[in-house]
Amino acid sequence: MRVLFVVPYAPTRIRTRPFHLIRALRSAGHDVTVATLWTSEEERAALTELATGATDLLAERLSVARSLWNCLRALPRSEPLQAHFSWSPTLAARLAKAVTELPFDVVHVEHLRGVRYGLWLGDMLATRAGRPAMIWDSVDCISALFRRASRESDARRVRLAARLELPRTERYEASMITRFDRVIVTAERDRQQLLDLMPAARQAASASRVEVVPNGVDLEYFAPAPEPREPMTLVISGKMSYHANATAVSRFVREAMPAVWKELPGVRLWVVGKDPTAEVLALGEPWPSPFAHRGEKEKRSRVLITGTVDDIRPFLRRASLAVAPIQYGVGIQNKVLEAMACGTPVVATPQAVDGVGARPAEDVIVASNPVQMAKSIVALLRDPSRCVGLGRAGRAYVERRHGWPSVAARLADIYACARAS
Repeated sequence: MRVLFVVPYAPTRIRTRPFHLIRALRSAGHDVTVATLWTSEEERAALTELATGATDLLAERLSVARSLWNCLRALPRSEPLQAHFSWSPTLAARLAKAVTELPFDVVHVEHLRGVRYGLWLGDMLATRAGRPAMIWDSVDCISALFRRASRESDARRVRLAARLELPRTERYEASMITRFDRVIVTAERDRQQLLDLMPAARQAASASRVEVVPNGVDLEYFAPAPEPREPMTLVISGKMSYHANATAVSRFVREAMPAVWKELPGVRLWVVGKDPTAEVLALGEPWPSPFAHRGEKEKRSRVLITGTVDDIRPFLRRASLAVAPIQYGVGIQNKVLEAMACGTPVVATPQAVDGVGARPAEDVIVASNPVQMAKSIVALLRDPSRCVGLGRAGRAYVERRHGWPSVAARLADIYACARAS
């Protein structure tokens, strides 16, 4: 099939879902044209990894000023700011030219930030013979995320913003279900949350439109390494400017780690991820390389904050355990899949593994509160053989269920069904 894949942010290894779906679709023989936006020269350079020719990548710069202007213009309207944040008239013009010149079979638009492009293209192509199937990859139910953030985020500004956006995001997401041929999410929980936004009388008729395409993991890139693991080390990974991650880390250090340190005073925690908030930075010490020679300062530091790293794999491969203490979130947590793929045993909250499907106590350890999490961590650190077995089971699970080729095949089946209906 010929696919126009519109994603409102640069697909990179960090934004793993669009990056790997595009690559896997191409590997399966589909012709994929990517339309996207970049905000920095680093992102622009990263796009070269996706470009296979001069005609299959439409990329435009989205400046901070443009996004702010989009949000200001959207404030008096009924739509959520997210739906306007990434609008670029220049990219829209290039999309209009592309759909005029090429007979696409599918238009795939990702995220709430990209949905406006899908609506615009859908209206443009509505009367065309052989209209392409219109697919919206919502990824997650964003209103569900806002609902939890409005109550549970540690940051007051996040709670206020979520409360402002929640009512119009709920209305908007509900209306989008009938505007596209198919809507995709990463987990069954998000599918049901989207459907629950609709009136009960319309849910049954719309249920077949909303389908689950889970996230995958690059099983070659994220793989175990032969080097020994650092004893008594925990790792938490993720973008640390994201409010759900910042809240999770802060609460974990405050509520679970004291009990761990009481039993095992030498345990160290690596917090790995870009742009840590002030709250996260206050939890420990910045340290450029946990694998360097340990000086006196590092010996005193129980919590090490890395900030941006070039490669997260050494941290996942060298830690004794990966911890995913997410308190609220949506979709599938990629950090869990990546740690499991590296053969690292994972201790996680139910929220962190809700969309994963791994077997509790066999593929992953699930702990529902700080007390249980601390006990699970201490027990595993005292039992290295159990850690090895759990890590192997986690790797085997993602090999069975979360390889990107099988995920992309599921997506291609949805494309075909949408075209046929």
